[in-house]
Amino acid sequence: YPDVMVVRGEPEYHQERTDTINNPQLIIEVLSKSTSNYDRTDKFRAYRSIASFQEYLLLDQDKIYVEHFVKTDPKCWSFREYNQEDEAIALSSVEYQLTLTDIYNKVKL
Repeated sequence: YPDVMVVRGEPEYHQERTDTINNPQLIIEVLSKSTSNYDRTDKFRAYRSIASFQEYLLLDQDKIYVEHFVKTDPKCWSFREYNQEDEAIALSSVEYQLTLTDIYNKVKL
């Protein structure tokens, strides 16, 4: 399950389960040493099979570092990395912008 998920409109649940949503726009994962490889590979591959999924953020918990993936075509994703506190990330799938300062506020690095 993702750490954070944003849905536009009403959530569409998988079958009768209320813990699995079929229509995320944005998914955010906080990376740990034990899950970072899985979050970048198999988990991302599974998420990409969801038609509504448009944007993926991977947040490093040990340093200021964010990986940002944006769907540009059905099988094409752009990638950008951020590592400066004053950098802003434009989340196009939800029309929102945040800075790395916003993300890492009160995080002890």
